[in-house]
Amino acid sequence: MTEQRETWSGRGGFILATIGSAVGLGSIWKFPYEVGANGGTAFVFFYIAGLIFIVVPLMFAEFAIGRRGRGDASASIEAVAAEHNRGRLWALAGILGVITGFLILSFYSVIGGWTIAYAVDTALNGLGAPDAAAAQARFDALLASPARLIVFHALFMLACGAVVMRGVGAGIEAASKLLMPVLIVLMILLAAYSAIEGDLKATLRFLFQFDVRHFTARSAIEALGLGFFSIGVGLSLMITYAAYAPPGVSLKEVAIVSAVADTAISFLAGFAVFPIVFSHGLDPASGAGLVFVTLPIAFADMPFGAIAAVAFFILLLVAALASAISMLELTVATLRRRLGWSRPRASIIAAGACFITGLASVFSFNIWSGWHPLAAVPGFAQATVFDLLDELTSNVMLPLGGFALAIFAGWALPPRILDQELSLSRTGALWLHRLLRYVVPAGIAAAALTPLFF
Repeated sequence: MTEQRETWSGRGGFILATIGSAVGLGSIWKFPYEVGANGGTAFVFFYIAGLIFIVVPLMFAEFAIGRRGRGDASASIEAVAAEHNRGRLWALAGILGVITGFLILSFYSVIGGWTIAYAVDTALNGLGAPDAAAAQARFDALLASPARLIVFHALFMLACGAVVMRGVGAGIEAASKLLMPVLIVLMILLAAYSAIEGDLKATLRFLFQFDVRHFTARSAIEALGLGFFSIGVGLSLMITYAAYAPPGVSLKEVAIVSAVADTAISFLAGFAVFPIVFSHGLDPASGAGLVFVTLPIAFADMPFGAIAAVAFFILLLVAALASAISMLELTVATLRRRLGWSRPRASIIAAGACFITGLASVFSFNIWSGWHPLAAVPGFAQATVFDLLDELTSNVMLPLGGFALAIFAGWALPPRILDQELSLSRTGALWLHRLLRYVVPAGIAAAALTPLFF
């Protein structure tokens, strides 16, 4: 087995780090929007079912492989495969996860830089008048400036690299113990502010309406896809994190607590954002436009709006950092084992390479905005480099990685591995093994292929 000396200090640090890896920018607006736009209660039902039968079983599998292998993603898979006389090619699933995480972080850091830019600019200059044209011009001016985007992209990557460089305990765990409480406190404060100043009743109707028309296969697939991608399984990240877990920590408990906590935080984000959205008649589906254009207009029209806006952008930054740190650790852990580099060296080189790769996304919004590499391909005629990276990682590489991990855990490994590493009963291990064999691969395939036909 691969030696792994660094460990989490205990259960609490491991849980906070795992939650931090799952909570990202999308959790602030995408999860609550998807719930409301797809039938409220019906969607929640399908989402929870997806967690139980798809997401948590795959999380269990990644945890078991990580604890058994005691190394980075590919090393753990390779070690466990060798233990059971399976081919070394299974390690490619872990390498795919590392590459996927690296590419996602390269453009995720650019968007994380936007949150820094808006937090600083709002703190120094306020929000100005509640004018739609001015708010759009402010956002467009940021995107049109390669120099500004590069500076804030660099600051975001520098923060990630500084945390990961310090190691598992003093870096990632310490940051998670700070960032997660800050995130939750900011969310609670913003939710209270939104409930007072915004339209809470409309938010409750949006999130918890019961519409039988949404009990459809389409809604079920969308809920499954959201759960799969929001928790972050498929990157092999949970393999790497589980390798740092002390022997006495219950992986089963960490997986369940993390999934429940991520869902609860996502709902709390809905109560922080959507009362303001509905009180001003804004479109809850406008994505980046909602966060960086329309919400600032709403804040500008509210008492203490500038203070609330600064808190909101700090909230976004905290969520982005917590998730980005885990993606950088994927690459750093791999470089340390394969090349024998020290953690500081691996962190600096990985963060630097990610920064350079992210420049392609930076230029997609300005000097390369008119370049569409796949202009001749139907459906991608207007796609920029940024759009293609997002499409490739989210809709191809991530589902493929999750599918490969499910096949490995369900078909290449015996149930007793799950029993031993997760402390399951024999019956529980058999049921989990069956889910990983049949249900999880089918669910991932359905979630990944459905957009191609609908």
